[in-house]
Amino acid sequence: MDIQSIVAQLRQEVNRIEHAIAALTGLDSQPARRGRPPKRSQAKPASVKKRHRMSAAARARIAAAKKAWWAKQKGKSGRKKGTAVSKKTTGRKPMSAAMRKKLSEMMKARWAQRKAKA
Repeated sequence: MDIQSIVAQLRQEVNRIEHAIAALTGLDSQPARRGRPPKRSQAKPASVKKRHRMSAAARARIAAAKKAWWAKQKGKSGRKKGTAVSKKTTGRKPMSAAMRKKLSEMMKARWAQRKAKA
């Protein structure tokens, strides 16, 4: 026997084995369904736990605590409903034009000094 015929026989054997494996794996799995999935069964599983409901007393305690919290929050703000909110929240006075000019000159001098060193 020559090598070519041995290789051909081995390929045929591999082909037969692959077909057998495909047939066996096809038996386990069902063919893919098309369309809408079936409705779930009416029986519910036994492992589903009931949700814990909060008692009325606990709900009343939480509501009272939240109302007290909101009253405290509303009491903290010093402004009334009708007043406008100011944009600046810092307590500083606005800078005068003379001071702004003086500060600008100081910064220009500082940058000129740094530029001269470099």
